[in-house]
Amino acid sequence: MTLPEATGTGWWSACKGPMEAGALSLAELESSAVALRVHQSLFVPGLFQTAAYTQAIFNSPKLGFENTEQALRFRMERQHILTRENPPAVHAVIHEAALHMRFGSPQMMREQLLRLIELARLPHVTIQVYPFSAQAHAALSGNFVHIVPGSSELSTVVLEQPTGARYLSERTQLRRYGEMFDRLVENALAPVDVSLAPEAHSVKDSLGLVQHLLHTL
Repeated sequence: MTLPEATGTGWWSACKGPMEAGALSLAELESSAVALRVHQSLFVPGLFQTAAYTQAIFNSPKLGFENTEQALRFRMERQHILTRENPPAVHAVIHEAALHMRFGSPQMMREQLLRLIELARLPHVTIQVYPFSAQAHAALSGNFVHIVPGSSELSTVVLEQPTGARYLSERTQLRRYGEMFDRLVENALAPVDVSLAPEAHSVKDSLGLVQHLLHTL
């Protein structure tokens, strides 16, 4: 599917020019979503990133990011969908490798991990970690987000690629990625759940693993 052009009137409209078309389209798709299903293997999902974590990624050598200040403000603005009225249900499966990748200082990574725990307190946010010990699966080969609007037949899967995002909307493609995400959920650790008593957690659930990583920083 070719790149959809951002056509609606929203906060992203003021960013035309400085930001590439793909970023604008993603923001518009997210704004109309009722559900987002996210898989990330190397980074914490953009909607969950702290400003310091995002800045560290943008400042990483040889990654080729331009207009980093504008891009940082744009990404932080995208995150407002998590706290707006009637936010989308966001379910993210993050590979453990992404939580080991060091961008910036240990303190910055600690703040990022604590941010994940904080976001997991929101009733519409579900965060699971896919551990190194889990069964390998083909879905781990790439990052994607399944964006579900009010009309499910208008769903879109966005694939992250080095040459830019790819957008999929054919029914068979949507079904395939839906099944892939379901398999990731099945094999990932139980979601981060801060409502349980501390003694109920272990490194065998997502919160236990995140807490373990916090102790290593």
